[in-house]
Amino acid sequence: MLIRHQLLHAAVLAPNGQWLTQDRPESPVRVLDGPAALVELAAEVQHRIRTKRNPTR
Repeated sequence: MLIRHQLLHAAVLAPNGQWLTQDRPESPVRVLDGPAALVELAAEVQHRIRTKRNPTR
């Protein structure tokens, strides 16, 4: 979902259960140690989106 909405460039599941992720094509690859770390990454992205919003609601 993060890739589809262009919030993450790539996420690949490695055979050992780790996730290799990349924010942008030129950014370094991050190694995440499993599903829980991927959920934490999604929470970070969500927080980043919400803090960038214009607070005029």
